[in-house]
Amino acid sequence: MGPPLALAISAADPGGGLLPADLLAFDVLGVRGAGVASAATVHGMRQPGPVHDIPVALLRESLEAVLEGVPPAAVKVGILTTVPAVRAVSKALGPLPSPRVLEPGFAPRSRVRLLRSSVIDSEVRDLFPGSALVSVNLLEASVLAGFAVRSEADAKAAARRIQALGPSAVLVTGGCAEGATVVDGLLDGRTWHRFECPRAGVAADCGAGGLLSAAVTAWLARGETLPDAVARAQAFVQRALAAGWPESPIHP
Repeated sequence: MGPPLALAISAADPGGGLLPADLLAFDVLGVRGAGVASAATVHGMRQPGPVHDIPVALLRESLEAVLEGVPPAAVKVGILTTVPAVRAVSKALGPLPSPRVLEPGFAPRSRVRLLRSSVIDSEVRDLFPGSALVSVNLLEASVLAGFAVRSEADAKAAARRIQALGPSAVLVTGGCAEGATVVDGLLDGRTWHRFECPRAGVAADCGAGGLLSAAVTAWLARGETLPDAVARAQAFVQRALAAGWPESPIHP
């Protein structure tokens, strides 16, 4: 029996972020990856630039093609740039029992915005319910919760509000905060799991949050529980950053 299959749906970034980074993480972690592009960008989340939406008919056909074979063991949904794209992904993934990890990515640390507010509203309505995990940074958690998230207590309260929107669990990543350590918090049901690690000296636009959610998806595809998948994913991202990613290759 071969390795499990994980599916990533996101924008394609020629710089190696977003969808390419998801597929790279899958491969490094021993998971067979399939990818569907939702948009094409010039600079991804690193700096402003043109973003071209994939025609929704092509997106639907791509999803149908990848899902008519072996069903994925886990799915990551990243950047979706239009409301029709959100609805197409929601409809395609609806019947799947596979755990779905959603990383909306509407407020990256680089401050590049790829999503309109109508798209965020659609994701909350159509994709948050039924997701096994929604992964957001502190800025995104603040927007979704309706108050500024400045502390771990704030993050826990925000996660509860976001969980009330439908996902089974919420991961609030702390890379946007100051300090020598990064604290990520996972609200899994009613249990708060705290993950702490040293802060890597990398640029704010490195895309570590996207890499983290891809790694969580890979470990879920391999059968790990959600808390263990997050712990393993955080350790993987730390190794990647310490080795110089994104300029240097990723290793297991």
